[in-house]
Amino acid sequence: MTVPTIQLNDGHHIPQLGFGVFRVDPAETERIVTDALEAGYRHIDTAAIYGNEQGVGAAIAKSGIPRDELFITTKLWNADQGTQSAFDAIDLSLEKLGLDRVDLYLIHWPRPDLDKYLESWLALEQIQADGKATSIGVSNFHVPHLERLAAGSSTVPAVNQVELHPTFQQRELRAYGAEHGIAIEAWGPLGQGKYDLFGLSAIRDAASAHGVTPAQVVIRWHLQSGIVVFPKSNSAERMRENFDVFGFELTAEQMAAIDALDAGNRVGSDPDTATF
Repeated sequence: MTVPTIQLNDGHHIPQLGFGVFRVDPAETERIVTDALEAGYRHIDTAAIYGNEQGVGAAIAKSGIPRDELFITTKLWNADQGTQSAFDAIDLSLEKLGLDRVDLYLIHWPRPDLDKYLESWLALEQIQADGKATSIGVSNFHVPHLERLAAGSSTVPAVNQVELHPTFQQRELRAYGAEHGIAIEAWGPLGQGKYDLFGLSAIRDAASAHGVTPAQVVIRWHLQSGIVVFPKSNSAERMRENFDVFGFELTAEQMAAIDALDAGNRVGSDPDTATF
């Protein structure tokens, strides 16, 4: 199955469906990412703070998959924000991944209390110019954070990765992204199990109508909404199930019913106040 791609504002393409390794045990990462690659995933999303870049790299090396068929994302952690520390951080991430470049490098959180995200963004511009990251972007940035980058730099982020799921749809950020050519990626696309997403009638009814699982419906909703999504699972069977979302299409009515679930239900940290 060929996963659809989205063209980024720098001309490169990103697979719209990927696999995330947030909170994947470093000791289990190689096995889990190997399972994901065998299931068909070619877009892997990791981060320095996850502590599992080495396992991701080991799975990539063992897979034998040509590098140009893979899309690898990692992220600059908050404690490494700043110019030289960002340069050091990407070098360490590349060493752990066993790669000479990543396809996408993100500032993980804005941490406005540190007031280093603009400086860090300018460092990412240099990291991209040096060929260590093909594309650069941000994660968890609100509109004011993005506006500050626009005022202080010459590069528009290719991506903004944010918490996004049916009861927290981030419409203001998505509208800003659409206006400025910033692709939106969803983390926690299934609500992280923090509420009964799959029990909501709009999702349950669509799953029944198509003979698929509620998770498949939610992933499909993300895809049809133009969002890049990377669900995570430690189960090879569930990985395959989450990947098997191209044999059906939600109707306009089903999409509208899920759109109507938006309730401002943030279940993760607020980027304006997060201080980890």
